[in-house]
Amino acid sequence: MARVTVIGAGSWGTALAIVLADNDHQVNLWTHRKTQAEEINRTHKNKQYLDVMMPENIIAYHQLDEAINNIDAIVLAVPTKAIRDVCKQLEPILHPSTVVIHAVKGIESNTLNRISEMIAEELTNQLYEDIVVLGGPSHAEEVAMRQPTTVTVSSENKQNLTFAQDVFMNQSFRVYTSRDLIGTELGGALKNIIALGAGISDGLGYGDNAKAALMTRGLAEITRLAVDLGANPLTFLGLPGVGDLIVTCTSTHSRNWRAGQLLGSGYKVNDVLDHMGMVVEGINTTKAAYHLAKGQEVDMPIVTGMYDILFNEQHPKEVVDHLMNRSKREELDDLT
Repeated sequence: MARVTVIGAGSWGTALAIVLADNDHQVNLWTHRKTQAEEINRTHKNKQYLDVMMPENIIAYHQLDEAINNIDAIVLAVPTKAIRDVCKQLEPILHPSTVVIHAVKGIESNTLNRISEMIAEELTNQLYEDIVVLGGPSHAEEVAMRQPTTVTVSSENKQNLTFAQDVFMNQSFRVYTSRDLIGTELGGALKNIIALGAGISDGLGYGDNAKAALMTRGLAEITRLAVDLGANPLTFLGLPGVGDLIVTCTSTHSRNWRAGQLLGSGYKVNDVLDHMGMVVEGINTTKAAYHLAKGQEVDMPIVTGMYDILFNEQHPKEVVDHLMNRSKREELDDLT
C-alpha cells in the first residue's frame, strides 16, 4: 500500500483518485475549495465533476500541508495555468523523496515550456529526470466507471517509472512504461489542437473523410514538431500519440472536441469558453504550438490554421479551403 495525494479535484483528478483507491492505497484528494472537500468527505461523491460513488479510502483536504503529510507520491491533475501556483505552494513543504507524477496535457503559452519543465523550475528539490508523466487515451468519465483504459507512464528515472506503473495498474486500468517523457507530454498536449479542429469539422457539417484526413495529417504535424524537440517518433504510433488522438477527436466526452464543434457552428471563442464553463486546454496549446513551430522552423499548416481561427478571427471555412488548396506535396516528405 502506498500513500498518494492527488492534487486537483476536477474530473480527471477524481478519476485517478478512484483508480488508486481501488488498488487499496491510502488516497488524499486536495482541492482549494473547503466546501468541495467537505462534500466529498460527507457524501463520497464529487457531483460537480463526476456523479459516481467514490471509495471510502479517499479523503479530501483543502489544506495543502495536511494533504501531503507523510506521503510517498503526489499526482498533479490541475490545469496547465495552475501548475506554477500549485508548485510554489508545494515547494517549501514537499519532502524531496516524494515521487512527483503529473497527468496534465498542455504547454505553457508564454514560456513554451512542457509541464515537467514547469514543475522542475518551481520544485527546486525535485530533479527533472525524476518526474513521471501519465498520458494516453483516458476520458475521466470512463475511468471512473472502471471501463477498460490503457495509458502510458514516462520518465527518465526507471525506479519512479516502475513505481508509477505499479501504483496505478489494475484490471480496468492497464499501464505501459516508456522512457520518452518528451514524446508522451507533447502527444498529450498537441492532440488537443487537432481535437478542436475535429470538432470544427463536425460543426461545419463535414463528414468522416474530412475528420480522418485531419487526424492523419494532424498526427504528422505533431510528430514533426515533437521529434524536432527530442521525442522518439515511434511514441506517436502508440498510446500517447495515435491512441490519445483518436479518443479526443471522436468522442463527445472530449471538451476540446465540444469546444471545436461550437466554433464550427458559428460561436466566437469567448462565447465558447463561457458555454463550456471548464478549461479548454487546446486553445492556449494552439498558441504555444504555433510559436514553437515558428521558432523551430517546423511546418505545421493545421496548427497555423487553428491559430488563425482562434486568435485572428478567421472563418473556419476559409481555413479549410486554404488547407485543401495548398501546393501539391509528397505525403512521405511531409511525414519525414
